[in-house]
Order: sequence, then structure tokens, then C-alpha cells
Amino acid sequence: MHEEFWQARWARNEIGFHRSEVHPALPAHWAGLGLAAGSEVLVPLCGKSLDMPWLAAHGHRVLGVELAEKAVHEFFAEQGLAAAVGADGALRRHQAEGIALLLGDFFAVTPAQTARCRGYYDRAALIALPAEMRRRYVAHLAALLPGDCAGLLVTLDYLQEQRPGPPFAVSDAEVRELYGADWRVELLTDEDVLADNAGFHALGVSWLRERVYRLTRR
Repeated sequence: MHEEFWQARWARNEIGFHRSEVHPALPAHWAGLGLAAGSEVLVPLCGKSLDMPWLAAHGHRVLGVELAEKAVHEFFAEQGLAAAVGADGALRRHQAEGIALLLGDFFAVTPAQTARCRGYYDRAALIALPAEMRRRYVAHLAALLPGDCAGLLVTLDYLQEQRPGPPFAVSDAEVRELYGADWRVELLTDEDVLADNAGFHALGVSWLRERVYRLTRR
């Protein structure tokens, strides 16, 4: 989706994708990545996710990327943090207490900005993008992250014709096709989550799978 779409969603506070709690994939699976303490973790399309303070509390530096200025300001305000702000390439860096958010287009992020990242966490980025942008996103990710990275990817899958995205349906086969050349892909969980997503159920979606993957850079 394009910038105007997401800016409008945040302006209208239509942020049903924002979770009021940490995603369970983190406490369940993050330690299994074996990342060293202090490793920096890239969180694309991060919004104001509570997953970022969780990562910081577990010894990581966090580098989020977010297009909507409202999301960045609300994140630091809700966390009670006063962020230092400055230019960083084509983006603006907001930083406080081990968490830095780059404000701007993810595709404007450079390898120099992510050179220290050894972790990757995607709970809402891939599924926020239509098919043609998902391929571009994964290619850019491969260009940004060095060879010793590992991360978690969370996806949703359903019959796309039953509900317009975002979030978009991403199948297991698509994940393996998109990431397989540059990452080792390991499926950790595959769960039926329709009962926990009333909005999908109300639209007549017949099934909804949430999958969590471990990705290890080749």
C-alpha cells in the first residue's frame, strides 16, 4: 500500500493491526534464535508496537522503521520517553534508551543504517503489503541485512477473495518462494486463529491461519 493510505489510517486512528500486548511469538520463540546480548534488531513497518520495548527489555537495541510520524510520536509518548531527533540519510531518526525509529520510507533505508543489525522481527510488515510490493520488500531486506542475521516472521493466511487486505493473505508456499534464496526458512507454529479475530469472522472469512517462522540468513 502507498504512503497516502497508511498516513490516512493513522490520521483516522484506524489501527486495528496494533496490538495492546506483546505478540506471544516473542516470549515463545525469540530466545531460540540465539542472538547475542546487545544485538540490534530491525523491525520494519513497526508502528508503535509494544514488541519493541519487549525486545529492548530483553537486552537488544531496536531499530524500527515507520512511515507515519503520528505513530512515532505516539510510541515515545506512550513509553514515557523523550526522543532525540535528527537527520539520518533520507529519514529522520528518533532515539531514546536503546530504541531508534527511522521515520520515512522503508525502501529509503540503506545498508549503512542497518549494518549493526543481527536480528529481524516482522509481525506486521510483510502482510501489510500487496503481492507486488512483498517481492520488493523481501529483496530490499536481503540487501539490508548481513549474512549472520536471524529473525522471526509472523504471517496470516486466509482466502483473499473473502476479505480485502491489508492484512493480506500470505501462504506458506509464498513465504518459502520469497525468502528461500537468501534465508533458511523454518516453520515454528501454524495455528487456527479465526476465533480470536472477530473482524475476520464478521466478514465471513472461513478460516484464518497464523504462522510463525524462524528465518536464518544464508
